[in-house]
Amino acid sequence: MESLRKGLQRTRQSFFGRIAQTLGTTEIDEDTWDEIEGLLIQADVGVDTTVKLVGRVRSRVSREGLIKQAQVQRALKEELRGLLDDPPPLNLSGRDLSVIFIVGVNGSGKTTSIGKMAYRLKNAGRNPMIAAGDTFRAAAIEQLQLWGERAGVPVVAGLPNSDPGAVVYDAAQAARSRGHDLLIVDTAGRLHTKFNLMQELTKIRSVIGKVIPDAPHETLLVLDGTTGQNALSQARHFQEAVNVTGAVVTKLDSTAKGGMVFAIYQELKLPVHYIGVGEGITDLLFFNPDQFVDSLFDENGRS
Repeated sequence: MESLRKGLQRTRQSFFGRIAQTLGTTEIDEDTWDEIEGLLIQADVGVDTTVKLVGRVRSRVSREGLIKQAQVQRALKEELRGLLDDPPPLNLSGRDLSVIFIVGVNGSGKTTSIGKMAYRLKNAGRNPMIAAGDTFRAAAIEQLQLWGERAGVPVVAGLPNSDPGAVVYDAAQAARSRGHDLLIVDTAGRLHTKFNLMQELTKIRSVIGKVIPDAPHETLLVLDGTTGQNALSQARHFQEAVNVTGAVVTKLDSTAKGGMVFAIYQELKLPVHYIGVGEGITDLLFFNPDQFVDSLFDENGRS
C-alpha cells in the first residue's frame, strides 16, 4: 500500500489535491462543479467519464443535502470507486501450460513489465518462461534477457530480425517439454496506425494457438500512464486487431494523470490487472481498486 501511495503522489498532490482546495475554499456552486470537471479531465479521467462522475456526485449532494467539504469528498471518493470493477482472476489455471500474450507500442514499458510480471508470478509459485517475440530490435531482445536474469526466469530468443512466429513456436514447444506451466510472450511494439504490422501481430497470435490450441489465455495490453488519452486511442486499435482481455498501466509514478485508469474501465471496458509505480523489479503491483482510490486521498480521506 505504501509503494502505491508513493507511486500516485503526483496525481494525488496535483489534480486531486486541487479538487480538495476547490471544495474547501469556496461555496459549492456552478463554477465549483465546472472547476472540478476541468481538473478531472486534465487528470485524464476522460470527458465522458468525468461528466458521468460529476453528475453522480452532484445528484448525491442535492439528494442527501451534503454541505460539508468532508461529506462531498466522501461522496466523490465513493463514486470514483464505483467506476472501477474488481479485476477478475487471470485465466492461468486448470491446464498444464498457460500463455499470456503481451502487446503494446514501443516505449510503453512492455518489456520491463514482462520481467517484473515473471518475477511476481514466479514468487507466487508459478514456473514461467519468457518468449522474446520482439525480434525487430536487438536491444529489445537484450533487455528482455537481462530482465529474465534478474527475475530468474529463462528466456527463449532468436536472432535479431528472425521470424517472430518461429521464435514463439519454439518457445511454446520448449515450455511444454521442460515442464513450465506459464509462457509470457513479448511482441514487437506495433505502431497501431500500421495495418500490416497489426496483421503480423495477429499472425503471431495464431501461431501460439497452433501449438497450444486454446492459447493465448490472456492478452494483456501495456499502456504508458504518462500518455493519458493517447494510450486509449492506441488501445482501441489493439482491441480491433487481437482479443485484448486486460490492461497493464505503467509509469504511474512519473505522471500526475493517473485518472486514465478510470477511463480504461469506463471507455474501453477493460480490467486493469497490474500497475507500474517504479523502476524496481517489485514495482509492478496487482491492481486493487480500493487501494487505488484510497491512494488518491490523504490519510484523512481528503484528496
